[in-house]
Amino acid sequence: HRPYSRPPLSKQFLTGRTAVADLAFRADEELDAHWLLGTRVSGLDLRDRSVELPGGERLPFDGLVVATGVAAKRLPEAPLFTDRIRTIRTLADATAVRHAMTAARTNHVVILGGGFVGCELACTAREQGLEVTVVAPGRPLLRRVLGARVGEVVGRIQRRAGVDLRLGRRITDWQDHGDVLRLGLDDGTLLTCDFVVLGLGGTPRTAWLRGSGIDIADGVRCGPTLHVRDIHGRTAEHIVAAGDVAGWPNARFDDVPRRVEHLIHAVEMGQHAADALLRGPARAGRFVPVPRFWSEQHGTRIQAVGMPALGTEVEVVEGSLRGERFVARYTRPTPYGSQVVGAVAFDMPLPLLEYRDQIGRARPQPRRPELVGRGRRG
Repeated sequence: HRPYSRPPLSKQFLTGRTAVADLAFRADEELDAHWLLGTRVSGLDLRDRSVELPGGERLPFDGLVVATGVAAKRLPEAPLFTDRIRTIRTLADATAVRHAMTAARTNHVVILGGGFVGCELACTAREQGLEVTVVAPGRPLLRRVLGARVGEVVGRIQRRAGVDLRLGRRITDWQDHGDVLRLGLDDGTLLTCDFVVLGLGGTPRTAWLRGSGIDIADGVRCGPTLHVRDIHGRTAEHIVAAGDVAGWPNARFDDVPRRVEHLIHAVEMGQHAADALLRGPARAGRFVPVPRFWSEQHGTRIQAVGMPALGTEVEVVEGSLRGERFVARYTRPTPYGSQVVGAVAFDMPLPLLEYRDQIGRARPQPRRPELVGRGRRG
């Protein structure tokens, strides 16, 4: 496929409100690019500055952008994907899920995963009139991103909409009886359903970089300008990375490389990576965005700025958790005092702008010099 918008796959596309044609990026035709669709890359040669294709062909480059994204995470014990067991990462996945949701035989869907994808799938399935059970090993929902207190509010919203939550549970037994699936949980409960969707997050697509010398401990490791680092910590001056696959230190927070999987972030990251590639590591600016994301949960709009997951303290500064309309501020201690690292709003968008601006005004950490490693060409 040419590039397409993925966020609607778990929302509008499943309900039929968005068609395949609506997912396409209109700017593709203006790029004057040569597309090699359906072609996998099998390796990277840093010294010769070339990428390797499975047939042995090599494509030399002056500059390379690594934007291979992530693959859907699987459970090792789960059966292979069938027409009853799917994930939802690609257009093909979403098409299969939409078909299953609208099939006459589908009444009950089980969703594995309590993150944003799992929660949004639960919303869409309930909107379609299906029985929905969410099974997740952690509790409450979205705890890793929003924390326990705010995550409990998401759980209340989901339960009120009729979603059966089985939190702190794992599937230990899979039985496909042809007409139904039976799933055994670790507490002895047996669930009978028509369809299972895995919403367990993603795994960086970096297998093709093994042995290349690039640091792929968690995705593609980058420096603050988004130039790729090798396993010795040196900067590959002709290679940048962007999107879900790229982990980099956002100096607005600290010097720890992290991957951030949100649409707005990926767009801004791609723009910065292209500029950094053209400027080179010495002249490129650091990528220091204020991340932001949103989700719709059964009519409640959740919006966030910064990196709430870094917070050690959560304070409701406007509204109330009980009323499910509030702004929560996330802070953490630093040697220089308390730092606001994020804020989350439930149906209160305007007050959130103040925290976006506050985080944006935070002074980034001092810049460190780049250790540059050069390839053979140039």
